[in-house]
Parts: sequence; C-alpha cells; structure tokens
Amino acid sequence: MAAPTSPTLKDLPKVAPDVKSELEGFTPDKLKHTETQEKVVLPTKEDVQQEKTHNALLQGVEGFDADQLKKTETQEKNRLPSPDDLQQEKTHQNLLSGVETFDKDSMKNVTPAEKTHLPSTEEIQQEKTMQTHLDGIEKFDANKLKHTDTVEKNPLPTADDIKTEKSA
Repeated sequence: MAAPTSPTLKDLPKVAPDVKSELEGFTPDKLKHTETQEKVVLPTKEDVQQEKTHNALLQGVEGFDADQLKKTETQEKNRLPSPDDLQQEKTHQNLLSGVETFDKDSMKNVTPAEKTHLPSTEEIQQEKTMQTHLDGIEKFDANKLKHTDTVEKNPLPTADDIKTEKSA
C-alpha cells in the first residue's frame, strides 16, 4: 500500500478571493456550542405485532408442504337448454333474420296527412270573454274605490214587543 501524498497546487480547486480571505480569518471560537439529541423512534406495540403476523404468514407460505394436499377431480356440469329455451332462441333468430332480409322495395309509399284542429267561433268567444275577465281583475285600480264607514244598526225591542213576547 502506498503512502498518501499531498495534492499539488494545480490540483487544488480555485476559490474566489473574498471567500478565500473569509476562510483564512475563520476561527472555531466563533461557533456556538449545541447539544446533539439523537431521536430514535421505536415501533409501537401494534407495529411489532403486525410485523410478526406478516413474517409468520410469509414463513407459512414458504414452508408449505404440497404433499399434504389431497388429489381431487373436477366435475364439469354442462346444463342442457330446455325446450322452452330452444323455442325462445329459434323465435329470436327468426326475428333477426326477418329484419336482416326485409325487402324495403316491397313497401308502399305513403304520405302522412297532417290534420290541424281549428277552434270553433264559440270556443274563440269563450276564450275572449275569459281573457277580458282576467284582464279586468289584473288591471283593477284600487285607487278608484271610495272610502265608506260601516254603521252597525241593532234596533232594541219596544215595550210592546217585550209584553207580547212575555205573554207568548
């Protein structure tokens, strides 16, 4: 093993003159003393339990013995369609083939007749009457009303009325 050698002047990095003067005037006495606190976060009880469960699961999968499995045979059951199912499928196929092979040229040309119903003169007159009533109600001017005072009249019975009622 060779002894370490000092780098030559040309191998050293170039430093700006103002930074160089600051570095030469630096003294470690200017540094503040701080206490280093190591913070070690310990896992919680739940984290430890979860990791143990995960490791146990992995070991169970890795150490599984396939020779302990029993040999089984799979039975495939194919359900055959019922006569109703067959009839429905035939009907559906016939409808599809009828639509696909339909000849449009065999159709007759029909022009639709548009019918519009015009109201009779009586209906028009009824609607006009209704509209004039509604306009009269909506455009009624309450300022045209006159102020009135209500007078209650309650006539008292005369002496003769009282005598006739007592005798009856």
